[in-house]
Amino acid sequence: MVASSVASPLCTWLVAACMSVSSEKDQFWKPASNFQSSKLMGRSGRRRKAITKCNSGSLMNGSVMNSSWHTCFGFEPCEEYYKSEGLSASFSSLFAENAFSVFGFKQVPLNRRQRRMSSAAHSGKPVAVAVQPAMEATAKKKPLMRNRRVVVTGVGVVSPIGHDPDMFYNNLLEGISGISQIEAFDCSEFPSRIAGEIKEFSTNGWVAPKLSKRADKFMLYMLTAGKKALADGGITEDLLQELDKARCGVLIGSALGGMKVFYDGIEALQVSYKKLNPFCVPFSTSNMGAAMLAIDLGWMGPSYSISTACATSNFCILSAANHIIRGETDMMLCGGSDSAIIPIGLGGFTACGVLSQRNSDPTRASRPWDMDRDGFVIGEGSGVLLLEELEHAKKRKAKIYAEFLGGSFTSDAYHMIEPHPEGNFIHGNYQRIAGIPAQI
Repeated sequence: MVASSVASPLCTWLVAACMSVSSEKDQFWKPASNFQSSKLMGRSGRRRKAITKCNSGSLMNGSVMNSSWHTCFGFEPCEEYYKSEGLSASFSSLFAENAFSVFGFKQVPLNRRQRRMSSAAHSGKPVAVAVQPAMEATAKKKPLMRNRRVVVTGVGVVSPIGHDPDMFYNNLLEGISGISQIEAFDCSEFPSRIAGEIKEFSTNGWVAPKLSKRADKFMLYMLTAGKKALADGGITEDLLQELDKARCGVLIGSALGGMKVFYDGIEALQVSYKKLNPFCVPFSTSNMGAAMLAIDLGWMGPSYSISTACATSNFCILSAANHIIRGETDMMLCGGSDSAIIPIGLGGFTACGVLSQRNSDPTRASRPWDMDRDGFVIGEGSGVLLLEELEHAKKRKAKIYAEFLGGSFTSDAYHMIEPHPEGNFIHGNYQRIAGIPAQI
């Protein structure tokens, strides 16, 4: 069916429906009585009569069509109906072998479907006609997106062994341990009294003083590490204003969220609900750190967090990279932050029986691959990466640390805290990771 240049789809449908309601050709195509005598007709009238008689009255001219419209609906067709050539072409393909045009006679070849519809129309059966208007912006196939590469252009860290990436990395290479006796509270009654505790930390120059007093430590670590990653990546205040902020996002997760703020809220509730901090619930949620950082930077891209226990940061990094690969963003801050060295955090893990009790030798307590290991050691801190699309990074001449090649989400579906002894969940997934052999 031809349907082009039709401005009013409702008008088109109504005309099509009107043309299919008549069942008796003689009645429907019968000319008006005042045209019976050719002597009384004007020049245009005789011409219309000649056209009407052609092919035993199977054609329709403009005046008869108008009267048909009045017969069906009792009102005048819209102006678009008279202007539309596509409408004429649509009807000319619907009725009879000698099709008509609203603006004149026109021969149009009919296909099998059109002939069948024409036959049904002349037989008196109701015909449902759907004429769709042509749209100026037709749906086109989405072009294939070029391969977008993801690189690391900034690093920010807050940890027990250093708050600067270089110091942190060098201490790791030298085997310096951040595990020590807990000093934040009296833990003498706990069987495990060691942790990766941050002894010194300041938010000066990174977080507003008012927020520093209200927020949980996990959020303060996250805000500081995130802004340090931006500074390390060369994102100055001027450059920050030039970025397309709708294409910049924050995806930094937390396994436990604001436990300290929530714990303080429970303590205050023992006295009265009026003593509760109004921020105790919002600041205890794991996504609030990423949200506050996005608000501070004005970044309006994806802003959320993922909480998957010890794998939280890995999930966030992979998800952030996928946002860039899919073309949704050009820049993402990603990573993780946690701070659970408080009585309820230490006591909860102790109740699970998963903490090391090597209190006499804290620097050698964390030994996950040793046959004599007796549990893990909790810690606190934050690590954030600035991921960026390669061409975007090149354009601003950013320092590139590494390239993200790929990753895979998986689950061993085995135990709440223990990994599968055979490592079956790893098999086969590395084949989906770019450039990494399945044997690794």
